[in-house]
Amino acid sequence: MVRPRIYVSRRIQDSAIMLLRECCDVELYDSDYPPPKNILVKSLEDKDAALILLSDTIDREVFEKAGRLRVVSTMSAGYDHIDLKEATARGVYVTNVPSVLTDAVAEFALALLFSVARRVVEADRFLRRGSWKIAWSPMFMLGPEISGKTLGIVGLGAIGKAVASRAKGLNMRVIYFSRTRKPNVEAELGISYRPLNELLRESDFIVLSTALTPETVGMIGERELRSMKPSSYLVNISRGAVVDEKALVKALKKGWIAGAALDVFEKEPIDPDNPLISMDNVVLTPHMASATFEARRRLAEKAAENILSVLRGEAPPSLLNPEVMKVKPLETVRML
Repeated sequence: MVRPRIYVSRRIQDSAIMLLRECCDVELYDSDYPPPKNILVKSLEDKDAALILLSDTIDREVFEKAGRLRVVSTMSAGYDHIDLKEATARGVYVTNVPSVLTDAVAEFALALLFSVARRVVEADRFLRRGSWKIAWSPMFMLGPEISGKTLGIVGLGAIGKAVASRAKGLNMRVIYFSRTRKPNVEAELGISYRPLNELLRESDFIVLSTALTPETVGMIGERELRSMKPSSYLVNISRGAVVDEKALVKALKKGWIAGAALDVFEKEPIDPDNPLISMDNVVLTPHMASATFEARRRLAEKAAENILSVLRGEAPPSLLNPEVMKVKPLETVRML
């Protein structure tokens, strides 16, 4: 039997590559940078499966050329970079990895919250540039305490729930907004539901952990930022497009909110002249919330296992387009 051919669009953890190479021929784009679109399209023309990342756009152009493609596995929870409708029409199974990053991202959300509120990054820069001249001063680098404050979480999926659980351990009052109320989680964690406008008004800290959908694009704009407390902080660990960055810059300059901490941006990487970079009351990180050894290894291995499941004719743990099974049943894609 001819071994299936797999394209991996980035340098990833060796353990995942080894899983694939046990039964497949693997072509690796051996770089930390994404392949240019023309290389991606060309590379997938003769492949049975692709393991890709968030920055790889898999659209109609790709699918039209990739006639052998049977499964696309994204090494991410998000999947808005893949045209699911086109994939389904062509009988291509699309999978993601939705749960292995939960703890890492939830931890990082709180790291960002502490960093911006307690001015950790600002203080580090202050010290390194030689500006520290007084050993201790009562009015120096003041910031709010976290304990006892109200945390508003927008999006109560697995990550939002994990953030809430950790925040309760910090003696924070937790409220949340989600498209659907979750009474069981409310009872389990001792948290309360609020409509978005009320959450924005009440919260001292807001963590965005919602998925990117047409409804959430620009969800936090000028009107929402104006309704927040002047003493409040915004933390975004979801997707950059959830926040209107121009409105956020305006809010920070005019003092509508006290600060922001962002791991995701409307454009990634951000432009060097982005005004957020020069603001002291902003903490910026390069989309690294899931960057733990453990989480990234699990992420890569699960993405590889999703491919192998489909090639074996088995239902993958996280199939994003179950309708594809009517177009091309699993037994017809069995290759291993």
